[in-house]
Amino acid sequence: MGKIIIAVGIVTVLIGLVYSYVPQALTWFGNLPGDIKVEKPNARFYFPITSMIIVSILLSVLMRIFRYFS
Repeated sequence: MGKIIIAVGIVTVLIGLVYSYVPQALTWFGNLPGDIKVEKPNARFYFPITSMIIVSILLSVLMRIFRYFS
């Protein structure tokens, strides 16, 4: 369990560094086809379903890789 927490921390730090130094690299995330956006004059609703499916798939693959090597 400790290795998984460390790996998740390292991945989080790497994503944070990319977001800090190269913000245009992640502009596509959250604007994918399938992400629901409704904007009205006095309200906004945003539901990033496609983006969260991609995050879920990536996390599942990473967890499987970490389990294989531990």
